[in-house]
Amino acid sequence: MNWNCILERVAQTESTNDDLMARWRSRELIDPVSRLAKHQTKGKGRAGRQWFAEPNSSLSFSLAYPFNQPQQFLHGLSLVCGLAVIQGISKSLGLDEMSLRQHGLSLKWPNDLLINERKLGGILIEGGKLSSSNANERVWMIIGIGMNLTHSKALENATQLPISALSELNQKHMPMEADLVWLAILNALGDYLELFATKGFVPFRSQWDFWDAYRNQPVSISESGLIKQTGIAHGINEEGAFLLQEFGKAELTTIYAGDVSLRRHT
Repeated sequence: MNWNCILERVAQTESTNDDLMARWRSRELIDPVSRLAKHQTKGKGRAGRQWFAEPNSSLSFSLAYPFNQPQQFLHGLSLVCGLAVIQGISKSLGLDEMSLRQHGLSLKWPNDLLINERKLGGILIEGGKLSSSNANERVWMIIGIGMNLTHSKALENATQLPISALSELNQKHMPMEADLVWLAILNALGDYLELFATKGFVPFRSQWDFWDAYRNQPVSISESGLIKQTGIAHGINEEGAFLLQEFGKAELTTIYAGDVSLRRHT
């Protein structure tokens, strides 16, 4: 590890995010801490969805990280975390990022990793500030990351979404141990989050454009399962918000994080 972070590894828990959220609510967090579970019995996805992961074929961990900035200045955090995950994947597999991109690895706004449009993993961010009246209190963000390391029939049967696995990119046959991938991603997160905390999202914008799965393509935007907008994806702005050229409209629509998903519009 290249930065100060407490590491925890457990065989089983309901949710690593819930574990760290409980410590945040009880004000137990002091230093950054990452918690890895071999098996989550109630893994969490965005918008209250369940995250399915097989114990021997997936990576599931969370990181509690403090910021001194107000939460409203942390726009783009999930995008930065996605970039850090890709950096960790690059180190784990011994492949440069250009090669990974050519083999289909990409990021789907705001929090998914894809391989050739099939879901590889996702990021869930929770937390905040417990007391709005205490100006000196740090903002704790709980960053949950889940990824498929190898293919699993049980996982394929549990979800209707097309899925992928990190093993598809493992051209050099590197060890696919969860611990090694976890540490590589954490090292990258340490660097990326430190820069994000001081400079915001602006330094990452062009890098995220490189990994954007749907830039300049027709998409639909949905909320709570209902399609709200359709148009052409125009990347992101300097805050990490999604830019959509709605069909029939001249101006770009700015969309911020929330229960928003992207799908190809047909």
